[in-house]
Amino acid sequence: MAQQHLDPTDPRPGHVGPGPTGDALAGYLRTQATEFLRALRLHRETGAGAHGTEGSAEAARALRRSARRVSASLHTFQSLLDTDWCEAMRPELAWVSGTLAMEHAYTARLERLLTALHRLSGSTAFPARTSAGVGAGAPPSKAGAPTQERGNLTVGAAKAGALLDRQLTLARTRAHSTALQALGSSRFHAIADKVAVLASEVPLTGTATGTDLRPLATAAEDRLRDAVTTLPLVTAGSPYNAAALIHGLSPDTVPHPQDAPWHQVRLLLRLHRYAREAVSGPKGNAVVDLRLLSAGQALNRHRDASEAAAAAAQAARTPRIAPATAYALGVLHADQRHEVEAARFAFQQAWQTETVGAS
Repeated sequence: MAQQHLDPTDPRPGHVGPGPTGDALAGYLRTQATEFLRALRLHRETGAGAHGTEGSAEAARALRRSARRVSASLHTFQSLLDTDWCEAMRPELAWVSGTLAMEHAYTARLERLLTALHRLSGSTAFPARTSAGVGAGAPPSKAGAPTQERGNLTVGAAKAGALLDRQLTLARTRAHSTALQALGSSRFHAIADKVAVLASEVPLTGTATGTDLRPLATAAEDRLRDAVTTLPLVTAGSPYNAAALIHGLSPDTVPHPQDAPWHQVRLLLRLHRYAREAVSGPKGNAVVDLRLLSAGQALNRHRDASEAAAAAAQAARTPRIAPATAYALGVLHADQRHEVEAARFAFQQAWQTETVGAS
């Protein structure tokens, strides 16, 4: 039997009490704009050298978080805000968030891939490079082939790790430089000026203060649910179904087309979560739905594993690499595609729980 929702901030049908209006949206946007400005000040205070600092990295993450929330609110609640202002702000905020995200993405991707190589090679410490046919310090073989194969993977893993380290570290360095240039650009300063204005003045329409936010938040939820219906959740409900490995041997360098609907659901889930935060008012960040959080975490892992698999495949296309290196990268690619599948299974489990809980 469905329970009656007594929380007046709940966007779902069945609540009791008056709903939040444009005033709540304005409070939420002011809060996020203030967070953006605070993070920007922290980033400037902590410095942003060639390699950055932990403080500047955290400030960059805070900038991304607030930029995403403002941009998402402009998307979901655009009908309550000045149209021209929204259309001008949204792509700029997306540019800020996307530019600042790249350095962290490359760092996390390299860590994920090296950790997987450690696990796959059976070593607790990354194996040292060696020109021998077996890994350094490998025990003598009792049966011949099994240890030799394990040794080849270890040697390949070491060289694959070194190759990935070079490629992704270079990409991270470039992303860091790009982010520094972006933060010092006139384009970014113009955005920061607009966010500063937003912290005190939100361009609501004339009818926004009397308009209930919940139908717009519910529409965001409906878009998410419609997108989820296109996912193969029945297949994802069975672990180790190998669906994520389809086309795994394809020479095509484009991302797996089957990943795109899952990435889209991830974005729509984020819009839904942020809409719920906005509906709850200025302190919306305190509203946490653990089921949605679990589903979102699964989709984040799906994205990370998908991109890591693509990085392994790209590295395997490096000209003139040794067969053992290419083999290790192929194993790594398959491992990350299995991680994609595991993330889909985790999402299916979380989503089914969320659906039952909301019924």
